[in-house]
Amino acid sequence: MVTTFSRRRLLVAAAGAVALSACSDSPQAFKAIDITGADYATGFSLTDHNGQKRTLDDFKGKAVVIFFGFTQCPDVCPTSMTEMAEAKRLLGPDGERFQGLFLSVDPERDTPEVMKQYVTNFDPSFLALYAAPGELEAVAKSFKVYYKKVEGKTPTSYTMDHSAGSYVYDPQGRIRLYHRYGSGAQSLADDLKLLLQG
Repeated sequence: MVTTFSRRRLLVAAAGAVALSACSDSPQAFKAIDITGADYATGFSLTDHNGQKRTLDDFKGKAVVIFFGFTQCPDVCPTSMTEMAEAKRLLGPDGERFQGLFLSVDPERDTPEVMKQYVTNFDPSFLALYAAPGELEAVAKSFKVYYKKVEGKTPTSYTMDHSAGSYVYDPQGRIRLYHRYGSGAQSLADDLKLLLQG
């Protein structure tokens, strides 16, 4: 049998639990796939379109997004790069703490000059990274990225099949998220805000 005193104690305890739950900040979930602690996509050492060697350490303090593509890609690549640029804009002042990177899977045609013109069309701060054909295979493997040359009607009219997601790093240079193709700029911006707050 529950006494009046016991009831009062239960009510006080329940009220306290409700008050505590209302005050606690439950962490917001990422919209992209959380791959924190993954043993792949952990870094790179590549040359950018200005001829400068780059690693993730160069971007400490910034959230970084890397997308693998090629400049003659008809839809997936420009869509992803536009999304990246829009996410930067949505960040407002925090956009200065975001670095967009484009890594070409078509080193035969994507020269540094071609890539510079391509990425800066989306945002002047974006950088393109170049991996020589032999180097590209190892980089793609370390990121678990698929790419394959698909022959065209002429030797130069080929296209490239490739993975379409982006990898997202926090300001400490740690791999955190896999952003799926077509998830939208707002989704990416929301995740970047969370990483920049952390």
